[in-house]
Amino acid sequence: MNEQAPQLPKGQLTRLAIIDAALRLATQVGLEGLSIGAVAEMMSMSKSGVFAHFGSREALQQAVVQAYHLRFEATVFQPAMRQARGLPRLRDMMDRWLVQLGLEIDTGCIYVSGATEFDDRPGPVRDTLIESVNTWLQALQRVVKQAIEEGHLHESTDPRQLASELHGLALVLHFEGRFLRDDQAMERARRSVNHLIARYQTQLET
Repeated sequence: MNEQAPQLPKGQLTRLAIIDAALRLATQVGLEGLSIGAVAEMMSMSKSGVFAHFGSREALQQAVVQAYHLRFEATVFQPAMRQARGLPRLRDMMDRWLVQLGLEIDTGCIYVSGATEFDDRPGPVRDTLIESVNTWLQALQRVVKQAIEEGHLHESTDPRQLASELHGLALVLHFEGRFLRDDQAMERARRSVNHLIARYQTQLET
């Protein structure tokens, strides 16, 4: 006889539903565009009902960033970890990242829009954004380092430098695709990633 998974408390389910609605809204209007009132309207709840779960608009914004990060990890990072160490893992991670950015050309990327909104605004929301982005970039650096250890990239490769360059290509895709509406942006991004990795490969890699 199979045991059913325990049900989450109603309050926790409501909180998760609010965060989901707020995340969908934030992709359209940005983190700065979030308001307790707008989310309450989406949820058909009172403002006080939403406020009771977070205590402030700032806390809601932080929860949205954290939720976005968890989804990003589940979509991009965790599946790539099933690939073999080295270039197979790095290539899969980059491909999944580009696919995710391609989807966000229309919906918007919380990391990119958040960096624009909070780049000069110290506070907990900015700190949460920075922590999330740094967590991702450090993971990317680790995968680059593994590729070096496997002999797939030249031993002189600087993991932070290559991760930074790959990050730059991702930002270019978002800019050209979302702002310039260039329908060739994705194809160029894929070629650029391949060209960049090839520069760091050893002669052992074919």
